[in-house]
Amino acid sequence: MGMCIKIKSIVIKLAGFVAICAISCKSNEDAKVISDTISRHKDTSTMSCHSNIPSRFGTVADSSQNILASKKASTAGMVSIPAGTYLMGADDKQASDDEYPKHLVSVDSFLIDEHEVTNAEFAVFVNATHYVTTAERKPDWEELKKQLPPNTPKPSSDKLVASSLVFTPPNQEVDLNNYAQWWSWVQGADWRHPDGPNSNLKGKENFPVIQVSWDDATAYAKWAGKRLPTEAEWEWAARGGLVNNVYSWGNESIDAGNPKANTWEGNFPNVNTKRDGYYGIAPVKRYAPNGYGLYDMAGNVWEWCSDWYKNDYYKTINKPNGIKNPKGPNTSYDPDEPFTPKKSLRGGSFMCNKSYCTGYRVSRRMKSSADSGSSNTGFRCVKSK
Repeated sequence: MGMCIKIKSIVIKLAGFVAICAISCKSNEDAKVISDTISRHKDTSTMSCHSNIPSRFGTVADSSQNILASKKASTAGMVSIPAGTYLMGADDKQASDDEYPKHLVSVDSFLIDEHEVTNAEFAVFVNATHYVTTAERKPDWEELKKQLPPNTPKPSSDKLVASSLVFTPPNQEVDLNNYAQWWSWVQGADWRHPDGPNSNLKGKENFPVIQVSWDDATAYAKWAGKRLPTEAEWEWAARGGLVNNVYSWGNESIDAGNPKANTWEGNFPNVNTKRDGYYGIAPVKRYAPNGYGLYDMAGNVWEWCSDWYKNDYYKTINKPNGIKNPKGPNTSYDPDEPFTPKKSLRGGSFMCNKSYCTGYRVSRRMKSSADSGSSNTGFRCVKSK
C-alpha cells in the first residue's frame, strides 16, 4: 500500500512536469494528454480549488536571505488587531476535515495590512532590491530531479523555462474533479505579466500582486519590516470581532444582499455573471471591510500564511485550556501529495463558488508548495507589537 502511494505521488509530479514541458503547445491533443495523465493516476474525488492546485516543483528555498529591511519601512496602512481568545476552525457543515476540531486559541495584539499587497507596492520592493521572483527564474534541474524517479533524463533546455500557473477558463462545462481543465503552466507568466508574456499591469497598480510564491511574499515582508501572518492571526483578524460566524461579514449567504466579496458567480469555471462587478481579480478595497476595518479577507486572492500545512494539525494542538500564539507545525504533510512540502493559504479567491469551493469562509484552509504562484494567489503582511 505504501509503495502504491509513493508511485502515485511520483506520477503526479511527472504529470505536473509534463504540463510545464507542454506550456508552448496549445492544441486540444496536448491538453488531453495532460488531463488524461492526471486523471489516470490520481484519485480525483478530492481535487478542488481548496484541496489541489498544481504545485510548481515543491522545492523549499530561502529567497529572502539577502534581503535587508528597508530604512523607509512603515506601518502606514496597517490596522491594529486586539489580543483575544477565540474558537478557531470549522463553523458549518461545509467545512473540510482539516478545519476540525474547533479549538481554543489565544493571540497577542498585532498589526495587519488593511488590504492585500498591491502591484504598485510590490514594484517599489523590486525596484529597491532588484529581487527576482520564483516565476521569473529558470527551474533548477538539480533540485527538480530529486523529486523524480532515478535516472530520469534531463529535459532539453527549452523545456526548463520560467513559467507560472495561469487561470485559463474553458468555454464549456467540464469535470470539476480535473483541475487541468482550467489551469495552465504558461511560459513568461509572472507578477509583471500575470496572464502570460503578452499581458501587463497597465491600469492595475491598485490590484493585488499575483503570481508570487510564498518565498516571494516572505522576501517582501522582510524588506517591509514585517512578516506573514500565522493562520491563527489571519483567522482572528478575518473574523472581525464576530463570534463563531461563518464569514467575515457574518452569517448571511454570499448570494444574499449586496456583493460582499469578489467571488465566482455562475457556473464554474466557464460562466461568471460578474454580479460582484469583476470577472477576475478586483482592485483592493472594492467591498465593505469587516469589523476590524480589513478589506478582502474573503475572496479576490488566496493569501499566504507563515505556517507549514499539515492536515491534522488542529487535532495535535486541541487542548482543554487552549493554546497561545500557535505558529503551525514543524513539518508539512498533505495526504493528497505526501512528498510535497506545503505552506498554508487563507481567504479564498475570485474563483471560489458556493457550489464548488467555499474558500471565502473564515475557517477554510488551503495549501500549496512554497515555490508556486498562480493567478489567484497574493498576500498581506503583519507586524508584532
